Amino acid sequence: MNFVRSRLSIGSLLGQRCRQITQTWSHRGMCIKPQEVKGQTPSEAHAPRPEFKVPGYRPNDMDKKILLWSGRFKTAEQIPEFVSFEMIDAARNRLRVKACYAMIVFTLGSCLLMVILGKRAAGRHETLSNQNLEKKAKLKEELEKDGQGTLALAPKAQ
Repeated sequence: MNFVRSRLSIGSLLGQRCRQITQTWSHRGMCIKPQEVKGQTPSEAHAPRPEFKVPGYRPNDMDKKILLWSGRFKTAEQIPEFVSFEMIDAARNRLRVKACYAMIVFTLGSCLLMVILGKRAAGRHETLSNQNLEKKAKLKEELEKDGQGTLALAPKAQ
């Protein structure tokens, strides 16, 4: 029990020391308050700068189709001559998500179709093992037929 008490007291002592360090050493970035430069008010120090704007992008025919398919514009005439990169990127992402949803629906539909076709084949007693047995029997008959033909040719050659 004394061991636990000593650890707790050391922890609180270290905690007080760490707080003192963070309060006095604000130049290390541990201070929460923003530092003010003498001679300037806080509003002057953080004056908003004009945002850097990338020039527009002239969409090609495929980009115009993507903008239309994504629902950004209703008609091709509504698309401006220059479009931002963000708008093209957002339209591509939206179209990519729509394509993924379409593939998911197609996959689920295909799986459902295969299940239905498999149940119909099972109802007709058409299984893969029966088909393989029929194929092997057919190949065996062909080999026997070819084997008899070669045996018939062999005595004639002599």
